[in-house]
Amino acid sequence: MDKSNKRILGNYGEEIAQAYLLKNNYVIITKNYRVGRSSEIDIIARDDEYICFIEVKTRSSTFFGLPSESVNKKKQQKIIYMAEIYLLNTNLTEQNIRFDIVEVLVNKNVEKLELVNINLIKDAFST
Repeated sequence: MDKSNKRILGNYGEEIAQAYLLKNNYVIITKNYRVGRSSEIDIIARDDEYICFIEVKTRSSTFFGLPSESVNKKKQQKIIYMAEIYLLNTNLTEQNIRFDIVEVLVNKNVEKLELVNINLIKDAFST
């Protein structure tokens, strides 16, 4: 899959994930949070007393495993680092935090993507 198709798939997944989170009473704080050229946090949201740092993984197949399985230790450490920066920059260091993953599975039809399944994994990893 070339880069533009990956970006289209990723953007679609993030839109689906955002709608799903809103439907489940999350309040979206920001999307695609990044500092400089380092990695990004897809969605930062509030869920009751938690500030949630949410990684969205979208796949059109589980051939190589579930989407969440691609959030390895290295990726987790990058997300944790970015979360620390966000909390410091927004003076929210005393907040309860959580790291969630939203898995989005889609069918790729000729001209459009169709949602197959969405799965929210709360507290997917910790610091």
